[in-house]
Amino acid sequence: MNHTAELKTIRDYIRLAVSRFNAAGLYYGHGTDNAWDEAVALVLHTLHLPHDISPAILDANLLEDEKKKLHELIITRAEKRIPVPYLTHEAWFSGLPYYVDDRVLIPRSPIAEMIEAQFSPWIDADNVHHILDLCTGSGCIAIACAKAFPDAEVDALDISVDALAVAKINVLKHAVEDQVHLLQSDLMSAIAPQKKYDIIVSNPPYVSTQEMFDLPAEYQHEPELALAAGVQGLDIAVRILKDAKQYLQPHGILIVEVGNSEYALQELYPDLPFTWLEFERGGGGVFMLNAEQL
Repeated sequence: MNHTAELKTIRDYIRLAVSRFNAAGLYYGHGTDNAWDEAVALVLHTLHLPHDISPAILDANLLEDEKKKLHELIITRAEKRIPVPYLTHEAWFSGLPYYVDDRVLIPRSPIAEMIEAQFSPWIDADNVHHILDLCTGSGCIAIACAKAFPDAEVDALDISVDALAVAKINVLKHAVEDQVHLLQSDLMSAIAPQKKYDIIVSNPPYVSTQEMFDLPAEYQHEPELALAAGVQGLDIAVRILKDAKQYLQPHGILIVEVGNSEYALQELYPDLPFTWLEFERGGGGVFMLNAEQL
């Protein structure tokens, strides 16, 4: 039943969303971790209001068309379990907003923290001129790298034409089309053999077969191509490890996120001296190797 006549203010709709989300037992993992933040993100974005707006405006009355739109989105989130970034077509990564839809994974990698620190202390920022982002998806990692290293060239590769179409939207949105070069490629297959990079970074598919079965409904809306990576979740990571050395400068580094497949990867390569990175804002399953270690 639609109770829009009884709901008047922004605060009313945030409250409604929180109640509906809690009743539905939703899963949060695409930018928020609780019903309140999820509700605030959905309501404020739909009303074209910034997140840091004065709390006083929460008591502002809404127009009928705003009420209708909010009610539809709240019900859609609760009943269909579509992640909020797919409903608003916006996700944030490293302090920047990105257009997203169900052609790409929703940005959420802890690698953002490394980019903001210019990959210190693992490489000297002054020696970074060429960066490779494998499995670029929405382009968020490539674009964040371009912003962190304004004098560097960034190649952003993905096997998915659909993903690259979304990445192009974001490259143009953030005005880095002269710096970020999009290319369809099955990992490194389209790269010239003589090309060398100072940093190769990747958030590839790394979900194991069993994990795919166990994923919350929210993740089922994301492209399987961007998630599934074989029985152990290592199919893509193994290929990256095999080929990365060829494309790294002698001082270069490889950064790859493998999530929960971290332990399976260590068992597979017991002699590789992985450095498993720690993050102040949470997250893990990201390793670093330098060219010599590879």
